[in-house]
Amino acid sequence: MTLLWFAHEITKAIMQPFAVKEADMSGADPAARTAALFIAVLQFIFALGWTVYVIYLPQLAARVGLPPGIVVIILMVDQAVFTFTDTLMGIAADRMSAIAGRLSNMVVWLTMISCAAFLLMPFATELGANAKPVFLTLIAVWVVTSSALRAPPLALLGKFAAKPTVPFLAGMSMLGLGLASAISPYLGVVLRNIDPRIPFAVSSVTLLVTALAISSIEHRFRQGRLNPTPPVRMPMPKSRKAVALMLITAVLVLAIGYQFHTGINSAPLFLRFAKQPDLEWLLPVYWIGFSIASWPIGFVTKRLGGILVIGAAGLLGAGAVFATETAASLNAMIAMQFTAGAAWGCIIVSAIAAATALGKQTGHEGTILGLLFSSLALATFTRLAAVAGGLSGVSTYQALLQWMPVVCWAMAGLALLAIAVAELRKQQTAND
Repeated sequence: MTLLWFAHEITKAIMQPFAVKEADMSGADPAARTAALFIAVLQFIFALGWTVYVIYLPQLAARVGLPPGIVVIILMVDQAVFTFTDTLMGIAADRMSAIAGRLSNMVVWLTMISCAAFLLMPFATELGANAKPVFLTLIAVWVVTSSALRAPPLALLGKFAAKPTVPFLAGMSMLGLGLASAISPYLGVVLRNIDPRIPFAVSSVTLLVTALAISSIEHRFRQGRLNPTPPVRMPMPKSRKAVALMLITAVLVLAIGYQFHTGINSAPLFLRFAKQPDLEWLLPVYWIGFSIASWPIGFVTKRLGGILVIGAAGLLGAGAVFATETAASLNAMIAMQFTAGAAWGCIIVSAIAAATALGKQTGHEGTILGLLFSSLALATFTRLAAVAGGLSGVSTYQALLQWMPVVCWAMAGLALLAIAVAELRKQQTAND
C-alpha cells in the first residue's frame, strides 16, 4: 500500500506543472528565479574552474618542484579544508543576513580574493626559488575563500524565497553543477596543449563577473514581495536538530557511495564493453541523467518532502548501481548510469530543499547547508584517501570498492524512507 501511495503521489507531482499556468509553475518571485539562474551559472563556472585546477595541478606542481605523489595529497587537503570552511561560511551567512546587504557583500569580497588567488597560480610557477611557497599559499587562499561560493549563495536563496518555491529553485541552481560535470571529461582533451594561464584567467574573470551580478540579488529580495526580511536567528528545537543530523549523516553515506561509484568504479565498468578513448563520451552519461532530473524533481520534493524523495532516490540509485555491476551490454550500462545520475540529482536537490526547510523558521539555513556541503567534501576526501592508499589495486579490497556504493545508497535510502513513512503515518493519525 505504501508503494502504491508513493507512486500515486509522484505521478500527481510530476503532472502538476502541466496543469497550471507557466507563471504559477514554481510560485517563485522573479527575483528568486533570477537568483537561482545566477547561482546555476555560478556553480557551473566554479565546477569548471575546479576541473581546470585538477587538470593542470600535476603540471604546475612539477614546475615548482613538487613530487608527483604530492598532487593527491594536495587534493585531499583541499577537501579537508572544505569540510571545515563550508560549515563556517554557512554560519557566517546566517549571521550576516540579518544586516542588509552584508551576506552578498561577503560573497563578493571573498570571491574577489578567491579569483585573484586562482588567477595567480600559473604565474607563481615562474618565481624561481619562491615559487613553491607562493604556489601553495595561493592554493590555500583559494580553497578557503572558495567556500563562499558553495553554501552562502544557496543560503541567500533559501532565506528570502518563499518556502514552497525552494525545491524548484534548488533544482534550477543545481543544473549548473550537472552541466559542468557532464562536459568536464572533454576539458582534459581540449585544454591539453593550452597555456594554463588562459583557462585560469577566463575562469577567474567569468566567476567574478557572475558573483558581482549576484550582489544585486539580495537588494531585490529585500525589496520584493515574498519575504523581504529573513527570520531572526533563534535556537533550533531539539527535534529539528535531530532531523538535521539524520539528514546530514544520510547525505554523507550517500555521497560516499556516489564518490566511489563515479570516481573509482565507473571507468572500469565501462571498459568491460568499450575502449579507453570512448570514456570521454560515456562518463558524462551519469551527469546528463543528473541534469535532466534536477529540474522536475523540485515539483516532487515540494509535494512529498525532501526526506521521502531522498530515501526513494537512494533505493533507486542502489538498484541502478547494482545493475551497472551486473550489466551484460554497453547499452544496459549506459541506461543504468543515466538512472544512477538521475537518482543523485534527485538526492542533491531534495537534500538542499530539506536542509533549507529545516533551517528556515529559525534562521539557520546557512548553517545546515554548510554542514551539507561539508559532508560532500568529507565524502570526496574519503574517495581520494582510498585512491592515495592504493585500495583499488589491492585484490582484498576490490569487492569492498565494488559493492560499497550499492550498500551505502541502499542503507541510507531505506533509513530515510522508513523515517519519512513513519512521519507521514504519524501526521495522518493526528489528522484523524
